[in-house]
Amino acid sequence: MEDDGRIRCGWAGLSSGPHAEMYRNYHDQEWGRPLHDGTALFERMSLEAFQSGLSWLIILRKRENFRRAFRGFDVKKIARFKDADVQRLLADDGIVRNRAKIEATIANARAALDLGSPADLSELLWSFAPPPRPRPADGSEIPSASAESKAMARELKRLGFRFVGPTTAYALMQATGMVDDHIRACWVPPLSR
Repeated sequence: MEDDGRIRCGWAGLSSGPHAEMYRNYHDQEWGRPLHDGTALFERMSLEAFQSGLSWLIILRKRENFRRAFRGFDVKKIARFKDADVQRLLADDGIVRNRAKIEATIANARAALDLGSPADLSELLWSFAPPPRPRPADGSEIPSASAESKAMARELKRLGFRFVGPTTAYALMQATGMVDDHIRACWVPPLSR
């Protein structure tokens, strides 16, 4: 139990210091909430890829910078990025400056655009959501990937998406409410999809 009297998933209480509230608010207000907006899903997919190998708190602290640098995660705008944009992004210390992840985000915007509308991306991603299941008793019951995230990653790769492997796909599913991995004792109420 935390100082506000609420029980949260273990990872939400791992942060201390000036950004602890940001982490807790993300857990309480966003993580695991069903998200169907295609642009918002593209943002989450991109941020999950940037997070790979890093702390999620790093990404949260830089989130507004990412939104600015990647033009609000508008796939039409990002799909038009050129080499000069890659160089601009590599020089932007407000984001994670990783060439492979930057180039993957641009390639992913082009692949998302090839699908059609942002709603088509949402439909594709949500097609991999498994049936609802009971919440895990604790963090040890939460997998890093699932059959559905492996299938999602395979299909995304087939469609030209990059940097979205099974673990990143599962993290995306958790973050956007496709799976509910809040622990049973967590105060956040289960939500319908």
